[in-house]
Amino acid sequence: MDQTLLLPLVALAAAVGAAMNAVAGGGTLVTFPALVALGIPTVQANATSTVALWPGTMTSMWGYRAELRGARRWAIAFAIPSLLGGVLGALLLLVTPEKRFAAIVPWLILGATTLFMAQGVIVRRLADSAADRSVANADGTLRPPATPFLFYQFLVGVYGGYFGAGAGILMLAALGLMGLTNIHQMNGLKNWGGGVMNLVAVIVFAFSGIVDWPVAIAMAIGATVGGVSGSLLAQRVGQIWVRRTIVVIGLGSGAAMLFGLI
Repeated sequence: MDQTLLLPLVALAAAVGAAMNAVAGGGTLVTFPALVALGIPTVQANATSTVALWPGTMTSMWGYRAELRGARRWAIAFAIPSLLGGVLGALLLLVTPEKRFAAIVPWLILGATTLFMAQGVIVRRLADSAADRSVANADGTLRPPATPFLFYQFLVGVYGGYFGAGAGILMLAALGLMGLTNIHQMNGLKNWGGGVMNLVAVIVFAFSGIVDWPVAIAMAIGATVGGVSGSLLAQRVGQIWVRRTIVVIGLGSGAAMLFGLI
């Protein structure tokens, strides 16, 4: 089938993926398998998915802008380790042979899906004890994050630049451990960190020549719409059915890739 006929479908997949990222994370578990199913090689599909979802990440962050008031220090502190980690992860992807990446990516998807399934339990348990280590000042602003957390964010950035699925969940877990309890504020910081690490990955991939640009542009349009919609929706509705859908897609696509079905 002519690739141009598939562009509306990949744009829809990107809109769904970006909305999922804003609501609960896991958007890559939708977009990456969709691109592989279309016959795009895994490394190219990963790079194209990263480029396509980045606008959605930034627009969803805009949807959380009110929740980020008082978190400026955290946003600035997030930037440097996210940038450095994102660059390193993207460069690691470029030097990974196609066959090797294709072999490990099912395990990355299944691992990210498992982590996503545990996200609710992780966040609830962290919230139960977060009050004892609150990082909020009396005026509602946040104290700067500790150095170990910034190193952890660098490692998340490496993973995010390399593959990305589940990176947001890792950030949410760390934010909970640091004492944050407002899930919307945490989501805003997560989207900011993801946007920064993916920005440098996008630049690296763009200059590497491995991005399928017609597909990426169509998906970016869909992701922009999905990012705004998802961020607004996340603050108004429950997430249970979105989460169940992501789990089904993640487990199904990971198993399908593992057994060579896609």
